[in-house]
Amino acid sequence: MEYVILIIVIAVLALSTGGWLLFVRPRRGRVSAPPAPSSLPAKATPSQAGATAPEQAAAEAGKPQATAGVIEVERPPPSAGRMVRLRARLARSQGSVGSALLNLLSRDRLDDETWDEIEEVLITADVGVVPARLMVDDLKTKVKVLGVRGPAEVKNLLRDELIYQLGDEDRSLRTAKHNGTPAVVLMVGVNGTGKTTTVGKLARALIGDGETVLLGAADTFRAAAADQLQTWGERVGAKTVRADRDGADPASVAFEAVSEGIETGVDAVIIDTAGRLHTKVGLMDELGKVKRVVEKKAPVDEVLLVLDATTGQNGLRQARVFAEVVDVTGIVLTKLDGTAKGGIVIAVQRELGVPVKLVGLGEGPDDLAPFDPAAFVDAILG
Repeated sequence: MEYVILIIVIAVLALSTGGWLLFVRPRRGRVSAPPAPSSLPAKATPSQAGATAPEQAAAEAGKPQATAGVIEVERPPPSAGRMVRLRARLARSQGSVGSALLNLLSRDRLDDETWDEIEEVLITADVGVVPARLMVDDLKTKVKVLGVRGPAEVKNLLRDELIYQLGDEDRSLRTAKHNGTPAVVLMVGVNGTGKTTTVGKLARALIGDGETVLLGAADTFRAAAADQLQTWGERVGAKTVRADRDGADPASVAFEAVSEGIETGVDAVIIDTAGRLHTKVGLMDELGKVKRVVEKKAPVDEVLLVLDATTGQNGLRQARVFAEVVDVTGIVLTKLDGTAKGGIVIAVQRELGVPVKLVGLGEGPDDLAPFDPAAFVDAILG
């Protein structure tokens, strides 16, 4: 009997000890909260446990960064009304011409000397000698017939004459898809006119108007041209087709861009070509080749010649040669905001019989505007 009681006592003690171990000790382990994740040191993975400091730094550098090198896609504003919105900027640089003309025409006595001064102002503004003389003859006749003298009348007379000289040509851009084929726009011009930048700005404008665009980097001679164009495209969500090496055949790049544009169904393919001197026959022949090769795949809807407005009459000589090689359909005048020689608009249209379709009025990405003759003249006259 004593043995039974002893066994029962031992069993009770064992159960008590087990309960204490099962219930008391775990509760003591949850008293303090674990340290915040930000205060814990990074746990090394098995592969990094024995790595040296340089090896760990290299491993960290190899990790993809979520924000590094990412260009946010922008939503450009529509192109409609840009010329009017940029009128003040244009007026600051062009107003001197308009003011000089208005002051001369408002004189009490318009003698031959005054008319010579008016012609000189027009020539200085790069209107050109022949257009300037024609304008003066027209103004002379109208002043005599109408007998205008008041400032408002003179201003209206000059405004009508300038708009008449600018002409009423179709300035619309053919950038809409047709028969299932994207419109093809070929950008040409000499070095330094801002051609590649203009391609990027035009892509922004078209995308802002709801069109889809693909860019072709056929300027394979300038190392940074393709990178520059691709950056413009990435900002607005336009893909850029480019060569895998510098000095590649520009015609093949242009052909590939048009082919991909057809496959992907974009509205327009804009091809940037290498800037070339109009006096270099070999380079001009190559430009003609680019156009011929592209036309094996799709018709070229627009050939836009980019001219620097500050080059004046030299720009006209460039324009003549380019027009002979690639049949220019429109002019883009850049840097028009920084010169008082806006008469180049009249001169280049008269020389080529080709309308100015776009003007660059600043350095900003959205400073390329469709050319509006009335808004342009109003900005000149103030």
